[in-house]
Amino acid sequence: MLTLKPQLLSLSFCLCISLSYSSIQLILVNNCPYNVWPGLLGGAGQTTPKDGGFLLGIGEETFFDVPYGWSGRIWGRQGCCFDEQGKGSCGSGDCGGFLHCRGAGGEPPATVVEMTLGSAASPLHFYDVSLVDGFNIPVSMSPVGGGVGCGVAGCEVDLNVCCPPKLEVKRQGKVVGCQSACMALKADKYCCTGEYGSPASCKPTLFSHLFKSICPRAYSFAYDDSSSLNTCRATRYLITFCPARK
Repeated sequence: MLTLKPQLLSLSFCLCISLSYSSIQLILVNNCPYNVWPGLLGGAGQTTPKDGGFLLGIGEETFFDVPYGWSGRIWGRQGCCFDEQGKGSCGSGDCGGFLHCRGAGGEPPATVVEMTLGSAASPLHFYDVSLVDGFNIPVSMSPVGGGVGCGVAGCEVDLNVCCPPKLEVKRQGKVVGCQSACMALKADKYCCTGEYGSPASCKPTLFSHLFKSICPRAYSFAYDDSSSLNTCRATRYLITFCPARK
């Protein structure tokens, strides 16, 4: 029987650990009572999976791998209609009128999942759900497994049903999105810009307090790090549109 030397066993063990973290699996599930067209956008210098967008039908799920160190954002689009060439439009979260976003971001208001899955500076994964660009669809992100301290980021409630009238975005008389106060009112106080461009000067407003009270695990304004940014180190993450409330 072949017996490996301790040095080789150690090398083999380290190699297995390295390979297990060479990629991370993202699992997307649609629990909404309507179709969702996820939009995807890689960060600077990063690839964008699945050409940046696809259809995820009611009750469907899909998965794909991204490399260790990948960063980017994912958001849901709804009310979409595309022709055979992938051209059309969405009721919310549209990315330039294409099925495959291919480098284009989602048009606000849109609920955005943001992540940085490791880096040269830190092996930890950072992720959040942000309402800084407004809200359109409930969504959450959670690790499958993971260690102590791994949390759930999300806004599981449909903010469209309680959106203040001045923030509503309507299509054919139906509220399809809730704007951020920055987008609707265009003032430095709400956008954390100008004299309010630092954590010390930009504080929660009435509107961000409202969003935070309903969705405490999501970013309600630009400097909402302490209660909204999650850290973990898992090999798989679940992103759920219209997750069950916990």
